[in-house]
Amino acid sequence: MTHPGPIGVFDSGIGGLSIARRIRELLPHENLLYVADSVHAPYGEKAEHYIQQRADTITRFLIDNNAKAIVVACNTATVSAIRQLRADYTLPIIGVEPGIKPAALKSKSGVIGVLATSQTLKSESFNNLSRLFSESVCVEIQPCPGLVEQIEVLDLDSEKTQALVARYVAPLIEKGADHIVLGCTHYAFLAPVIRRIAGAGIQVVNTDIAVARETLRRLQNANRLSTSVAPGQMAFWSSAANELADQQIKRLWDGSVTINTMR
Repeated sequence: MTHPGPIGVFDSGIGGLSIARRIRELLPHENLLYVADSVHAPYGEKAEHYIQQRADTITRFLIDNNAKAIVVACNTATVSAIRQLRADYTLPIIGVEPGIKPAALKSKSGVIGVLATSQTLKSESFNNLSRLFSESVCVEIQPCPGLVEQIEVLDLDSEKTQALVARYVAPLIEKGADHIVLGCTHYAFLAPVIRRIAGAGIQVVNTDIAVARETLRRLQNANRLSTSVAPGQMAFWSSAANELADQQIKRLWDGSVTINTMR
C-alpha cells in the first residue's frame, strides 16, 4: 500500500540539500522533511560513536514525524552509522557513497582523486569501495578540513574558500587525476569553484542524481510512493540558530520556506 508520510532527509548540516533538491526534481509529488544538524557539523571530524548517536537521534525524530523512508544525505554518517540504522529500523534507509565506480570506469589517465572528510576516508566502507577498483585505477585521496565550515557559513566563493579548494585540488591534479570525486554532499555547493580551479578536462563526479534514483527504486519496491498529484510539501528543521538556518535554507533552496528548530 502507498504511504502518505514524507521522505526524511538528514545531514550534518546543509550539504544534504544537494540530495534533497534532486529528490524533489525526480519525485515532485512527495513530501520531504529535511533535518540540518548544523550545530554538530562537521561530522567528518567527530568520533564514530558520536556520529552514530546523532544519526540515531535524528532517525527517531524523523520516524516520529511519520517518515516513510530516510535518506542519510551525508557520506560520513553513511559510513559511520547506516549499518546500525538498518539493523535497528525497518523502513527503507538510503545512504550515499563517493562516485568512485563511475570515475574509475571513465578515467583515461588511470588516476582519480577523492575529496572527502577525514572520517569518511579512514572508514572501512570507503576503503573497501576503493579497493574494488584499485586494480584498474589509482585512487588518490584528499581530506579537506575546513571546507564544510566554509559552506555552513555560506562562504562559497571567497578568496579563503578558493584558497582551500586550490590547496586540496592541486595535489590530485599533480598526480594525474582526470576525475575528482566529491566525497561529501556539502562539496556539491563548491562544484563550480572546484571545476574552475581544476581546469579544463577534469571531470567532477557527484552522486546526487544516483541517490535520488535509488530513493525512487526503494520506494517503488516497498510500494510507498505517493499517489498524490499535488506538489509535494517541504519542511525544514535545523539545530542551528534561527537566523543562520534561515539564511542557509533560503540561499540554497528555491521558494518560500519556514525553518523549525530542532535541539
